[in-house]
Amino acid sequence: MLKEIRKKRGISQAELSRRTGIPQGVISYIECGRTKHPRVDTMQAIAAALQCTVDDLLQGGGSRETGRAVP
Repeated sequence: MLKEIRKKRGISQAELSRRTGIPQGVISYIECGRTKHPRVDTMQAIAAALQCTVDDLLQGGGSRETGRAVP
């Protein structure tokens, strides 16, 4: 789901790397599934940069992906 959210936001892996300080290779590995259990702090940084929740990144948390509160 990370790749879909990132692309929807119009952000490249390189830009996400710049915003988070996470190496682009790590982001790529997470997106393609090579990293099965990414660190919590890594996912928190990515979620903050993409304005979504960690759950959205890992499971596709539905309407929360927009960053809006769910009623």
